[in-house]
Formats: sequence, C-alpha cells, structure tokens
Amino acid sequence: MKITVLAGGVGGARFARGVREECARRWPTAPSADPAADGTPASAAGVTVVVNTGDDLWLSGVRLMPDFDSLLYALAGVNDTERGWGRAGESERVAAELREWGVGWPWFTLGDLDLGTHLARTSWLRDRIAPSGVAERLQRRWRLGVRLIPATDTEVDTHVRIDPAHPDAAGRDELHFQEWWTRYRASIPALGFEQRNLADARPAPGVEAAIADADVVLLAPSNPVVSIGTILAIPGIRAALSATAAPVVGVSPIIGGRVVRGMADSCLSAIGVETDAAAVARHYGARSAGGVLDGWLVDETDAAAVPGLVDDGFAAASAPLWMHDLDTSAALAGAALDLAANAAAGTAPARRD
Repeated sequence: MKITVLAGGVGGARFARGVREECARRWPTAPSADPAADGTPASAAGVTVVVNTGDDLWLSGVRLMPDFDSLLYALAGVNDTERGWGRAGESERVAAELREWGVGWPWFTLGDLDLGTHLARTSWLRDRIAPSGVAERLQRRWRLGVRLIPATDTEVDTHVRIDPAHPDAAGRDELHFQEWWTRYRASIPALGFEQRNLADARPAPGVEAAIADADVVLLAPSNPVVSIGTILAIPGIRAALSATAAPVVGVSPIIGGRVVRGMADSCLSAIGVETDAAAVARHYGARSAGGVLDGWLVDETDAAAVPGLVDDGFAAASAPLWMHDLDTSAALAGAALDLAANAAAGTAPARRD
C-alpha cells in the first residue's frame, strides 16, 4: 500500500502522524521491525508526504523551512506539543542574544535546538546540496516511518500583497508571509498572495513519482491557499494529480464554518472563497470536472453539505475531524482512507459515524 499526502503546517503534521499510526494498525509488519522514533509500530504501508515550501524564508543568515520542520519534529516525537511548533525542551538564549545585536525579527523567535536544524540545513545548502537532498539528510537522524519530500527545490517564498495605506503597512505594498502571519496575525487585509519564482519551479525529485505510483493520495486539512494551494501551484503537480490512477481525497480544514487552526479564513477571503467546508471542496474542484479531488471528507457538523457535494461530482462523507490526540488523528486518517476506497469503487457513504 502506497499513500502520498500533500501537507503543510501543524495540521498537516498531526494528520501525517495519524496516517502513519492508522497504517501501522491496518497493515502491521513483522513485530521485530523497528518502530518510529516516538514508538509507533512499523507498517507494511509506505507513506510519502509532499511538504509545502511556500512558508520558507531566509532570516538571520539561515534558511528556515517551517512546515518541513513541523512535520519532521512531530514525526520524530520531539515537537513542542503545547505550543504546537518547534522543539520540546527548547531554550532561547541565542534568540535573546540576536535581539541584543538587532539581528532578525524580534517577534519571530528561533529556539536554540531549532536553530541547530537551520544551521545544519544552511551549511548543506552552501555546499550546493539541493533542498530535497538536505531533507533526506535531516530525516536520517530519526526513524520517522514516513518519507518527507519538499514540494520543490526552487525557493518559492510567499509574499502577501497589502494596501500601503493601511495604518500598519508603513507604506509597504507587500510583506513576507511570515511577517503577515506571525507579526500581524493576518490583521492587515491581504489583497493577494505571490509565490516568488513559481514559473521556474518544478516538483522536487520524487514528488511526481510519489503521486503517480500511489494507491491513495490524501490532501491534509492544511491551509487551502498558502499550504496546499502553493503545492498545487508548482508546475507539474496538478498534472500529476490529474494523471494518477489513485483516488485523490481531501480533508476539510473548515469545521462548522470556522477554521480549525490559524487564520486560513483571512487567506480564503483574499481569494474570494467562503470559509465553508463545501466551498473549499469546490475551490479545489472535482477531478471529473478538471479539478484535483475525487473525494472530500467533512466534519459531522457539516454532514448536510454531503448530498450537494455528491451532486457536484465528489465522493463525499462526514466523520469527526478534530485531531485531539493520536487516536483521533488515526481515526480521521482511517475515514479518509475508507472514503478513498469507496471513491475508487464508485461508491461513497453519505455519512460515516
């Protein structure tokens, strides 16, 4: 069983852990096989996660890949589960010293352990190793039970277009996504999003093959605009999704008209999409009508949307989407895999309890 997940951010990390856990429960391998770093049993299934790179940036002389690192740390079991990002047991002495020197962004703190990752990455990049090669090296430290691939080796950092007349804009007409997201918490209305160098970008080695060879492709409940949207915008990835024989199933990041985490509603508003589970599905589009999805999983509170989605060409179902812990994350992954099986067979339940 080969499963490919498109993901970004904390929601994507939790979902990836759930997929790994559910695979270990459904398709366990020999008991003697080594478990993942956090104790998750090994699985006979192969899971590949294509990770958003649009949030990446250069800061204080080092290259940051926030979404990749969130997935890396979560799958390794070394993430800070209370904050939802960064390393557990983190200290911030270097960040404090950088602030004294006036280097970097004082509102964007790099933990000391996290900074070690960034320094290692930057060193390898300076040695002309591609980001996908760097990603492979970073994964050797822990047994993840999942393969992580950055969506592209090209730097496609996201910038946000804003109104320079806004009181907080200081006359600027754009911000790096991280400044808009972390410093201003998306309080400055976005006029649009631009991924730099997108026209020249290509999928990183292994991305297209992971989609083409998959038995199932899953879109995590990550930000539809700046996470999944950035992955889909990389030339070649939509074509790979269109061509794959695998069912493509997405999980809604919207529950009951509200975002699960972060400020994805501000991103959706900027592109004219309602903060609604069915609206996000229609934004992605049904593959039968030129979109990217065969199926769409919504929360039980949005079950009333299922018949309309079916009419629009989606295999659709409802299930609990909140990922409170590893068990609920695994159950969500299981519901997505079940929907994928139904989509492949041409049948989909109206509801999954």
